[in-house]
Amino acid sequence: MQIKDLTIEELKALIRETVIETLEDFLEDPDEGKEIRPEIKQQLLESRKRRATGQRGIPAEEVAKRFGLTWR
Repeated sequence: MQIKDLTIEELKALIRETVIETLEDFLEDPDEGKEIRPEIKQQLLESRKRRATGQRGIPAEEVAKRFGLTWR
């Protein structure tokens, strides 16, 4: 079958399916199913607690300075 033989509804369905497949490819999580090391999990939980209480992280300028970068 060729595209010219499709009805409008069949063509729309084909386009919809193609878009969904493409989005799934782009949005796929490469880390899905992997385990998080306990120390990383703990760091993430502590970071979440700090943010929940309004504490901010390290300023971007300071991070740049640590790595020898210039922050604009």
